[in-house]
Amino acid sequence: MSQISASEKAEAAALAEPTERAVLGLTPSMWLRILAPAILGLIFLGAWEVLVRVREIPPYILPGPLAIGRALAADWASLAVSLWVTLQITFAALVMAAVLGLVLAVLFAQSRVIELSLYPYAVILQVTPIVAIAPLIIIWVDDIRVALLICAWIVAFFPVLSNTTLGLNSCDRNLEDLFRLYRANRWQVLWRLRLPTAMPYFLAGLRISGGLALIGAIVAEFVAGTGGTASGLAYRILEAGYQLQIPRMFAALVLVSGTGIVIFVALSLVSHLLLRRWHESAVERRR
Repeated sequence: MSQISASEKAEAAALAEPTERAVLGLTPSMWLRILAPAILGLIFLGAWEVLVRVREIPPYILPGPLAIGRALAADWASLAVSLWVTLQITFAALVMAAVLGLVLAVLFAQSRVIELSLYPYAVILQVTPIVAIAPLIIIWVDDIRVALLICAWIVAFFPVLSNTTLGLNSCDRNLEDLFRLYRANRWQVLWRLRLPTAMPYFLAGLRISGGLALIGAIVAEFVAGTGGTASGLAYRILEAGYQLQIPRMFAALVLVSGTGIVIFVALSLVSHLLLRRWHESAVERRR
């Protein structure tokens, strides 16, 4: 009787938690995440190329994917240098946004008066269009790289601050009472309770800020590039537009979009690795 009961329990456990057989180290759900968007993208690119060829659209109006690929290969030397310049500004702005956003959020969590005093100004900084203030920053700051960095930081700063502040204020009140019952001081509550609670919020804000830092860098380069002083990807886009080298313009746009995708995927991977063992948001749900 005990053997039958044990076998029934084993069968029930197997049915409740079906195992996924890995192929080349990836589970079927992982393959689905990779192949589904890849196939859709290939279909879109194929339809784009067919449309350009059938309608005989000239390259200076809409180049096809093959023409863009040839332009990317031919101009890779100059585009790679510009990509590196844009990446430097983007990552520096992202690091500044992450550090300052986290520090200010912790400061807000420790003092309600400081939060009420400074948070409205952070909102004002966020809602002010960067296109409107970028020319002023470029005029006021002598070093063009520093000016571009400030512009990109302004765009990327607020999501980290707001998400982390929300996370620090979202910890379980019952757990806070438990910590106080065991005579934990303020810094122990912050380090052992509030910061772990805020970690998923901080990482979510960081994923948003990664793309925004790139956008801020590109916008600032557009403003600075009108004077010929910038050498990032935005300046290459302007340069190609002035010379009607539309395939080269699209090649630079592909690099910008690809960079944004890589940044998002990398930050998502970091978030998954940090949260997968203890937070519900990183646990894969079966459908």
